[in-house]
Amino acid sequence: MHSDRISHEDIQEERFSGRQGSRFLEPGPVVLVSSAYMGERDIMTMGWHMVMMDEPSLVGCFIWDQNYSHELVRRSKECVVNVPEVTIAEAVVGIGNHHGPEPDKFEEFGLTAVAATKVGAPLIAECYANFECKLVDTSLTKKYSLFVFEVVKAHVATVAEVSDDDSLRGMGLFMIAGEDDE
Repeated sequence: MHSDRISHEDIQEERFSGRQGSRFLEPGPVVLVSSAYMGERDIMTMGWHMVMMDEPSLVGCFIWDQNYSHELVRRSKECVVNVPEVTIAEAVVGIGNHHGPEPDKFEEFGLTAVAATKVGAPLIAECYANFECKLVDTSLTKKYSLFVFEVVKAHVATVAEVSDDDSLRGMGLFMIAGEDDE
């Protein structure tokens, strides 16, 4: 199904400063958050996230308390923020329209779970950037469903197939959105 998949051999792993790593998350691409706890796992589509600090690299994520992933992340205190390529846009939308433990979203949408090195949640192989995150602040979680994570490991492909609209700019550069995809 995904013959143009990026091989993890094509991924350059290195230590990124928060400033360098934030360019992959600003101005806020839709991401896939993978989580796992006690043998259960999930993927959710998320658009409500923000870079909160460069050093240490902190990311704030809104995960609604009615979302299945909320409880997995709350209990495990970790997740992976995965930045998808345009080639899996259909899967990203599909995941966003499926809630709860069934179906297994990795199987249902043909995505590959890869073991992370610093957290128990899996990376998604079809994503060109994966940020392993540990929960560092829960003071806003109960009231606002806002989790604050520290990025503890970044995996970023040296090549990626992204949208032609240059929406993944970051580093202070902005984009103008194109037509809605209906």
